[in-house]
Amino acid sequence: MNATIRIGCSGWQYRHWREIFYPRMTPQRLWFAHYSSVFSSVELNTSFYHLPKPETFTKWRDQAPEGFRYAVKAPRFITHMKKLKECAEPVEEFIKRARNLVEALGPLLYQLPPRWECDARRLEEFIALLPPDLDHVFEFREKSWVTEDVLTLLDSAGISFCAHDMGGLATPRWSSGPVAYVRFHGGTGKYRGRYPEEQLLGWTDWLVGEAKAGRDVWCYFNNDIGGAAIQDALTLRAMVAQAMR
Repeated sequence: MNATIRIGCSGWQYRHWREIFYPRMTPQRLWFAHYSSVFSSVELNTSFYHLPKPETFTKWRDQAPEGFRYAVKAPRFITHMKKLKECAEPVEEFIKRARNLVEALGPLLYQLPPRWECDARRLEEFIALLPPDLDHVFEFREKSWVTEDVLTLLDSAGISFCAHDMGGLATPRWSSGPVAYVRFHGGTGKYRGRYPEEQLLGWTDWLVGEAKAGRDVWCYFNNDIGGAAIQDALTLRAMVAQAMR
């Protein structure tokens, strides 16, 4: 293998995971220690709803075991309210705070809103604001963005494409830039339902192929309801490990 494959969940602080994943008597303050003993990465969704304080990022860094990585979702103020327009200051502040994770910082994810049609010029202007020493990933929720032209734009700028299955828009298994990034949003519905093993097995060869091509791979399951994300992440991880032998 020429690169790493990290598989985890989109968040860890789910009360409905008690007794499903977290032992019943485990206090919430110890949930992360349990999560990070099982998985090597997590996707931070809380930063989408509000930008955490600098000291919060520092706390997350300090609690992470060696080798653990956080993928950090950009605030919706940037992606949904500003729609990438005139974002120099909020982007600078977001990245400044995220850098407090230091060696625990993984990719930064920019999830664009549904019902916003492709504006390649604005995307290109926004990309110019992003520091090239970090990995940046874009998730598109409107089909007009999912084109070869946009993929080429991303790749030429060293920016990565997020493959996902949200809201009826199942994107192609595309990759660009330095990393491959996949979000699984639900096997039977939004944030719910297990994925069939055949479907996960179908992803396995692609993920391993991306790693062999030199891209670090980041996969997160967002189907947290009923603990489906945990089981699917463990299943896919086992399949990948088998394929790597």
